Amino acid sequence: MRVVLLHSAAGDSRLWRHQAEALRGTFDVVAPDLPGYGRTPMPREEFSFVDTVVPLLPGALVGNSFGGMVALRTACARPELVEKLALVAPGLPGWDFSEEMRDYWARENAAIEAGDLDAATEVTVDFWVLPEHQDEVRPQQRRALELQTAYEEPPLRWPEQFEPAELQMPVLIVVGSEDKADFRMIAQHLAEVIRHAQLVIVEGAGHLVGIDRPDALNGVLLEFLSAGS
Repeated sequence: MRVVLLHSAAGDSRLWRHQAEALRGTFDVVAPDLPGYGRTPMPREEFSFVDTVVPLLPGALVGNSFGGMVALRTACARPELVEKLALVAPGLPGWDFSEEMRDYWARENAAIEAGDLDAATEVTVDFWVLPEHQDEVRPQQRRALELQTAYEEPPLRWPEQFEPAELQMPVLIVVGSEDKADFRMIAQHLAEVIRHAQLVIVEGAGHLVGIDRPDALNGVLLEFLSAGS
């Protein structure tokens, strides 16, 4: 089975290096850089993140944070292509985010609008990444900001179909015990909405579970993806 790993907006496909290594012995692993991250520049015309993922399927989708939201939107729009869905601290469209999150976005946007990408990078890294992993993530985030501000960002298109409660494929939801409150609540909400979803809380992990507690996430993913095969 193919496994497609969709990264967080805090970095690029390199955030999955531990998981890619652990899964490649068993699965056909693909870890793309989404548009505006890593080695993939921003498109100059209207585009869809979901449309960039669909050609990599069929298979299992695994997404963290923003990548989790892209995975969820893809599974809702094209469920026939998604055999299994694993959401790691996923974002959720329409969520009423807390003042903590709104303040973070305001500080990041202010730095970007001032043209200070170094400051914007530090805002993001300090907010999302545990101190011991910040040196690893910092250059990935800096690169993403360079790509995303290189020219005017084109319009973004999302599929209209979005009904998580109707998903029928096996669904795993993972969240770190030390993640932001919003994302712990989103994980719980999705576990309740998707009736057959399995919720796993990884102790000691923050938002980037794959680098905070790689062995724990690797074990959870291997068990989930291998079940029934």
